[in-house]
Amino acid sequence: FGLSLIVSASALVEVQNNYHETIGIPTAERIWATEQDILAKNVQGSRIIGGELSPYERNAHFGALLINLEGTSQSSVCGSSLLTVSRILTAAHCWQDGTHQATQFIVVLGTRFLYSGGERIGTREVYVHPEYDVQFFTNDIAIGYLPRRATLRHGVQPIRLPRGYELESTFEGQWAVAVGYGKTSDQQEHASLMVSEVSLQVIGHDDCASVFGSDFVKESTLCTNGTGGVGICDGDSGGPLAARGSDRTNYLIGVSSFTVRGDCEGGHPSAFTRVTSYLSWISPQLIHK
Repeated sequence: FGLSLIVSASALVEVQNNYHETIGIPTAERIWATEQDILAKNVQGSRIIGGELSPYERNAHFGALLINLEGTSQSSVCGSSLLTVSRILTAAHCWQDGTHQATQFIVVLGTRFLYSGGERIGTREVYVHPEYDVQFFTNDIAIGYLPRRATLRHGVQPIRLPRGYELESTFEGQWAVAVGYGKTSDQQEHASLMVSEVSLQVIGHDDCASVFGSDFVKESTLCTNGTGGVGICDGDSGGPLAARGSDRTNYLIGVSSFTVRGDCEGGHPSAFTRVTSYLSWISPQLIHK
């Protein structure tokens, strides 16, 4: 798969498919080559579009994914959310993007870096939603089973799922935080070298569909406002979008899915898989072995 082309009411918008070849692999290679230098120099300023550096303690539910792929020695990278001590949630296209099939996720917890520090747990037991459509990112969600329990500590904690009145909310107008390795600007060649975060405001379904079209934006898609050049970008795939509950705890409302290719700062919406649409699929899988 190459680029998916969408005609909106006013413009032709491109959404990037073939994630691993075009984004994930180059990102992992760049991080590998430069991370030690970044650590040594204590470089600051890497962030997703409009965001700021994110201490891992503030996003203890985030798990980086170092991805092994079938037929190549090259690795790719995505994000994920720790739901329980033995389950992670990510985007389906991180496991299979239409061109590349992953064979293993190495889940990296408790560090903002990909190759340094933290706890690392490999898993080959990943379940993609049975109705995942790789072309239009429909049902772009997958759950990973960890072969051993993650060690919970400062910087490694599960995030809860929506409950109560949150189950009926569209979250329109609400602010939430996205976390990932995405680029900090369109001029940056690949992704950020460290985990970073950005606050985004959820918009309505129709506003998002007017940009991406109804083939991509379903009722199970959640979108955020890109005004001011903020949003997810290349390298954020699979990462969490978390809202703050009335009980002052964070809960997961979205999984980073897609955005406009090559124009992250163009003011376009960011698209996420809406977690509340999949609770009946997710919840039975959270029972520990």
